[in-house]
Amino acid sequence: MEPNKVQSEGGLNVTLTIRLLMHGKEVGSIIGKKGETVKKMREESGARINISEGNCPERIVTITGPTDAIFKAFAMIAYKFEEDIINSMSNSPATSKPPVTLRLVVPASQCGSLIGKGGSKIKEMRESTGAQVQVAGDMLPNSTERAVTISGTPEAIIQCVKQICVVMLESPPKGATIPYRPKPASTPVIFSGGQVRADPLAASAANLSLLLQHQPLPAYTIQGQYAIPHPDQLTKLHQLAMQQTPFTPLGQTTPAFPGLDASPPASTHELTIPNDLIGCIIGRQGTKINEIRQMSGAQIKIANAMEGSSERQITITGTPANISLAQYLINARLTSEVTGL
Repeated sequence: MEPNKVQSEGGLNVTLTIRLLMHGKEVGSIIGKKGETVKKMREESGARINISEGNCPERIVTITGPTDAIFKAFAMIAYKFEEDIINSMSNSPATSKPPVTLRLVVPASQCGSLIGKGGSKIKEMRESTGAQVQVAGDMLPNSTERAVTISGTPEAIIQCVKQICVVMLESPPKGATIPYRPKPASTPVIFSGGQVRADPLAASAANLSLLLQHQPLPAYTIQGQYAIPHPDQLTKLHQLAMQQTPFTPLGQTTPAFPGLDASPPASTHELTIPNDLIGCIIGRQGTKINEIRQMSGAQIKIANAMEGSSERQITITGTPANISLAQYLINARLTSEVTGL
């Protein structure tokens, strides 16, 4: 079935993957005693339901299957959360019932379609389903995904998820998506010599940028709707860039540990990009270049077009890790433009 023939009701034979962000307590409710609840949800909905590992305060719940199976799984999750709210109210003085809330994780490249021109699509969803829908302004840390929060009655949430699925099928993600991976509640690691690092990754940025120079850029593997660079160099690079950047990433405060190594001195790297490809790096109203700046922690300046020149100069300033990651992300944008991923 062609995406433009998609109807907002179930019965489609299209396989889709939807990712949810949940707190530990919510995950416990979904899993149930000895895993009985999630087992029942899997059997009755026919959807694959996977829960990310790790002792993180947040976990990712991935639901995959034909759209009607996804809607059944969502219905079961929404009703389970409502049941939890009712149970928690029975021993509290609150009289008004709070709404059920679910957080979806959606590639940033699809959020524009969910919002619609001038907010028209999101307004239509709110009005036709009665659910509240909010798209986060910032991307989730170390990813190119945003949180989409839906709240309301279980019925309103199910209708809203159906409409979101239609939009996601009609507007597939553009380029490579770097999925959000919740960070474990990490404790500082103390190395010999009394140095403290907030991150257990101890490799030096210089070594990593050397490693990248001598290795071809990794190919993409397509997993469902995600194009994921592999091996996991990107994550390592990102951790390094964030650990050693003088800029504070994504509104987080950098822990100040005595004895923490000072940031390596900033250096500058220049690239030239053909004029006809500069648009895919800048993105609409500068969205893509801002994403690259935000993720890499590097300062990136694009020179104005010179008369008679078919190329534009890009200047990247930051630590070696910042620069390597910025280059990587720029290459990823160019690759996706050229290959049409």
